[in-house]
Amino acid sequence: MSQLPRPRAESTGGATAPAGRRHALLLPGQGAQHVRMAAGLMTAEPVFAEAMDEALTALTELGPLGDRPAGLREDWLRSPDAAVIDHVTRAQPLLFAVDYALGRLVLGWGVRPAALLGHSIGEVAAAVLSGVFTLRDAAALVHDRVTRLADAPPGGMAAVAATPDEVAPFLGDEVAVGAVNAARQTVLAGLDAPLGAVTEALREAGFVVQRVPASTAFHSPALAPATGGAADRIAALPAGEPGIPVMSGYTARFLTPAEAKDPAFWSRQPVAPVLFWPALDALLATEDLVLVEAGPGQGLSQLARRHPAVRSGSSAVISLLPARPGPPEADVAALRAAAEALREHAGAV
Repeated sequence: MSQLPRPRAESTGGATAPAGRRHALLLPGQGAQHVRMAAGLMTAEPVFAEAMDEALTALTELGPLGDRPAGLREDWLRSPDAAVIDHVTRAQPLLFAVDYALGRLVLGWGVRPAALLGHSIGEVAAAVLSGVFTLRDAAALVHDRVTRLADAPPGGMAAVAATPDEVAPFLGDEVAVGAVNAARQTVLAGLDAPLGAVTEALREAGFVVQRVPASTAFHSPALAPATGGAADRIAALPAGEPGIPVMSGYTARFLTPAEAKDPAFWSRQPVAPVLFWPALDALLATEDLVLVEAGPGQGLSQLARRHPAVRSGSSAVISLLPARPGPPEADVAALRAAAEALREHAGAV
């Protein structure tokens, strides 16, 4: 088993973790993606590279994703176009693959997480790391989901600095709460025209609104027609019980064996809202933890730092990758800094 790598003197990022705390992995979803996310680790981290190759092979051997002439791997490593990476046929499978590969890397360091918490597609990566699905079967689930959603009408998501109750008067049948990310960060989802009208009304009312990088109305009823029949496909995939506890971002409680084996639980995820903040709150109510964001960017880390348990210092946050896209060496430096932070409380590993 590989050990925590030696940190470099020029390491940046990361956080000091309190000694004696167990770990939980945070696995991000739609909105975290960016061009060449984590690609700098391909030559520096053999465990990551092997896991990434396995995931990309499992995804692409099932058939093409979308109508891009370039393949999934080629777009990940070569495309400079953010619009390409933001599209459902690239963002979803690549986020799944990067989350999974980073999770494998951390497990290879000897870290044994107390729990996994995935956001959106990150929950599917958590399901693989916990043993609910094999990588190949999870890739089949992701491939089927992406293929269905690729034909959904144009839509999007927008983050609002407000509570769900505050945005409720502005919503109708066509725009829904897609995620509750923090105490005052609610993400709305809907098709382009109605979402645009709602976000404009919110801005006029004085709310701060920011579009999320997404061209699909994830986690809204608008996707219900596209997901019809998905449960039948998932029912053909063997599913086991979580070997590592999974705090579900859809129920804000630990995934039960019955839910893990229920095709409907997985098939409705593109339509159901993500309850990240309630799930994080439930997770940190169990014990003080070191939260390790194993995915591109530091979006979940920034949200987690708002939690009272982190603000008080009883829990801590470590990010494996830089907050913003950068050169390959930035990925490596951020990872080394995270490894150093983990080593500072190695007695908990």
